[in-house]
Amino acid sequence: MKFDPEILKKLSINNKRLIARIISTVESESDLAIQILKELYINTGTAYRIGITGPPGAGKSTLTNQLTKHLLALDKSVAIIAVDPTSPFSGGALLGDRVRMNDIGMLDKVYIRSVATRGSLGGLSKKTIDIADVLDAAGFDYIIFETVGVGQSELDIAKIADTTVVTLVPESGDSIQAMKAGLMEIADVFVLNKCDRPEADKAYSSLQATLHLRNFSVEVWQPPVLKTKALLNEGIVELVDNIEKHRKFCYENSSCNKKRKKYFKERIINIVELLVKKEISDGSSKLINDSLNNVVSGNLSPYKLAEEVLLNYKSSNK
Repeated sequence: MKFDPEILKKLSINNKRLIARIISTVESESDLAIQILKELYINTGTAYRIGITGPPGAGKSTLTNQLTKHLLALDKSVAIIAVDPTSPFSGGALLGDRVRMNDIGMLDKVYIRSVATRGSLGGLSKKTIDIADVLDAAGFDYIIFETVGVGQSELDIAKIADTTVVTLVPESGDSIQAMKAGLMEIADVFVLNKCDRPEADKAYSSLQATLHLRNFSVEVWQPPVLKTKALLNEGIVELVDNIEKHRKFCYENSSCNKKRKKYFKERIINIVELLVKKEISDGSSKLINDSLNNVVSGNLSPYKLAEEVLLNYKSSNK
């Protein structure tokens, strides 16, 4: 399919059908997808990106729901990327989070897209970032990433979000110590949700004590710990206020700019790897297929075949 630049001029928050079409194309990783992403990037950079992560059952979907409603009340538009676990059978997203946000999904200034992790150890597929660029170019004021689960490897959200919100529940108290090396360092805001439960005060104190052990300089943001009852819409105003405080801090502080430079460097390298992999795959599929039997039978090392593929790629590009 030939790319028509005029299509991007029609991209807006009011044209949800076109947004869906472009996102579906971008997910395909085709030449057309790459062309679209190259052309629309100049229109990105205005949306503020918020990441919400935490253990299953922490109330992330409810928190996202209430946060979105509050932003809508401020006359803002919101796009939500709900990152669901990949189905082991179909390979698609299970759509659980999207179902839980049904009451806001049909509103004019809201767009929800479910994305499968596709086996990514970081909790986000590579296409999630590209989808965010499409939504940014469409003109949304906020993009909220709600990620699946939480663990030491699921830290990608901190790289792509301007503000990362780690959501915990009182029962998380015992696991807070285990999170020091990972989540404790990516959170810009901690939310202790369902704080009407027993042990809430203990978990709050434990979290505060753990944070006090870290040495914060003037140039480093000190993450606040907030108590919320998302189901009752309590604490959401304070959450929005602290997100905006972090936004202002990053605007005025160079440390956030260093973080963004590091992220974009990694992203560029990942894109280069993707493009090279695609080109090698397209140009060397016959060589690989013809040699597979020798690899399977043990007569040819996969490393040796990989070297031949690389040499074939280099010679064809001289």
